[in-house]
This record gives sequence, structure tokens and C-alpha cells, in this order.
Amino acid sequence: MKTVQISDHIWKCTTWIGFSISAWVVKSDEGLTLVDSGIPLMANGLKKCFKELQAPLKSIVLTHGHSDHVGGVKRIRDQYPVPVYVHETEIPYMEGKLPFPGRKKAEKLTEQGLVQPFDTNVLSAAGLTAYHTPGHSPGHTVFFHEQDGVLLAGDLFTSKRGRLNRPMPMFTSDMKQAVESGAIVKQLNPKRVSICHSGDVSITNAEEQYEEYVLQFV
Repeated sequence: MKTVQISDHIWKCTTWIGFSISAWVVKSDEGLTLVDSGIPLMANGLKKCFKELQAPLKSIVLTHGHSDHVGGVKRIRDQYPVPVYVHETEIPYMEGKLPFPGRKKAEKLTEQGLVQPFDTNVLSAAGLTAYHTPGHSPGHTVFFHEQDGVLLAGDLFTSKRGRLNRPMPMFTSDMKQAVESGAIVKQLNPKRVSICHSGDVSITNAEEQYEEYVLQFV
């Protein structure tokens, strides 16, 4: 796993299994917040990152409940029994009560009651603000670190040649809604959009980049 510091307070941790999968570690005065947990084999690399940053892990927050974002939760919590948060819409899908939209079968990814709805105080302590961006999944959420100007975008986008590109169609339940949710870049005007399954995108003109992105679908 490769770990790269992408801003003053954020480290991006990436592994490759034919495509890239990333999670993020955010450091604040309170300690560390893990944003997504990747797949199980990433857990040891993430734990190594926690130790190198010499701060306690305080919580795990999830962009959404797909398996490649929650797969490391159990192994990490075996050593760090911290609370786990996600948008409340995702919880019944993660607990196996409902199949994710577009999928035939429900899949139990977490134990019932393990994952809690977002706590704004927890996010604020980490320097993060959550924004609901549905489409890829019903409760997909991005996190903005205003001080660093970084948008942790999960699967809201992929990237291509350093520009915003659509999320993976095979795993996106409502592409039209996902594209509309992408307008969050215009609202927040981040310096950097950090993406799970692709390289990051530097933003110089958020409105122009989003309008260019939308033209892919006309």
C-alpha cells in the first residue's frame, strides 16, 4: 500500500487490485479520523499509517457502504474499537436488510448496530463537513476539509487525464443523480478533489471543470 500526504492534515492510502482503491487518514488536534477503510488487505497498511502519525485513531467515517469502502472496518476495529459513522440511508443496505439499488441480493457487510448515523460534532473535531451526494449509492457522502481545501470525494467521480470523470457505471445505481450531485464542486470550490479509484484532480476553476464534466453526458 502506498501512503502519500496530500495536504497539511490528510494522507491518502492506496492499493491496487487491477484498479486503485484508496482510503484517507485525517489528522487533527483530537487525533486521527479514517475516511473509508478500503478492502480487508489494506487494514495492516492503515494501522502502520496510524502508528507513523503518532496519534490515536478516534473514529471511522464512510463515504458509503459498498464493500471496497467498508471491508477493512472489522480488522481495524479488532485493534482500535472506535465508532463507525455513515449516512443513515446506507445503514439498512450495509446490515443486509436491503440489496443496494441495482443489485439482486442483499449482502451483510456489517453487524447490526455497529454503524451509526453521522455525528456532526465528531466530523467537526476532525475538520470535516459532510455533504450528501447520492447517485453512486443512496447515502453517498463526501467530506470537505475546508482548512486544507480538499474534497474527499469517495466514488462521486473518477478522473481521466487530470480531469473529473464519471463514477464507475457498473457500480453506480443512478448515474443522472450522481452527475447532479457532482455540482458540489461548484458550491465548495475545493483546491483538490481526492478520489478513491483514480488520481486526484487539482481544481483551478470549479464551475468550468464541472460544466466540462457535465458535457460528457450531453
